[in-house]
Amino acid sequence: MLFLQPLYEYIFHTYATRVNHFALIKLILYSLDKTLFYFIIFVIIRLCWLLFIRHRRTLKSEACVWIFAFYVILLLMLTVFRDTYFPWQLTFNFHRDLGEINLVFMKETIKLTHGQSLLDFFYNSLGNVLWFIPFGLLFPEVIQKNTMGVTVIVGACLSICIEGLQFILETGVSDIDDVFFNVCGAIIGFIIYKIIYRFLIRKNSSFMKK
Repeated sequence: MLFLQPLYEYIFHTYATRVNHFALIKLILYSLDKTLFYFIIFVIIRLCWLLFIRHRRTLKSEACVWIFAFYVILLLMLTVFRDTYFPWQLTFNFHRDLGEINLVFMKETIKLTHGQSLLDFFYNSLGNVLWFIPFGLLFPEVIQKNTMGVTVIVGACLSICIEGLQFILETGVSDIDDVFFNVCGAIIGFIIYKIIYRFLIRKNSSFMKK
């Protein structure tokens, strides 16, 4: 770790033997540490880009771009690039049998309901939904088009790319259910975005009438 090593060591010595799913906490901290590193790179590139363009976004829209970038980087670190810090450390496994990809809808998700712990079930279903709500909430503002169709299609493509990379890099289980739950999350996020968008429009209209 480059940034969070002291925090990780403190949490490890304090909670490692007391938390059943400490591996998940470790994954989150490592992913967050890597996200900070690559987000700094994004910030440098973005600032250089802003120096050369004439038509700039509003402050709110630009803030959404930065938050969206941080979110996407964190999402990729949590789901795809779990075991590596730098690109040259990646190991590709193109020899894998495509039969290992689950294309039977809800097959694996239903299996998780019969396990001893329901944590895996909720993480697989609710967790995948929650992780893509920020996508549906931020993406329309980033592209400056509030259309559900584009948001859902791009969200589905991102989810499919994540599942494909997980398969090639062997960093996760590639499952059609994950794509479904991710798309549900993107839709929910977009609905929240529309509610906020309409609320702000009504608020501004009321303010202009006064």
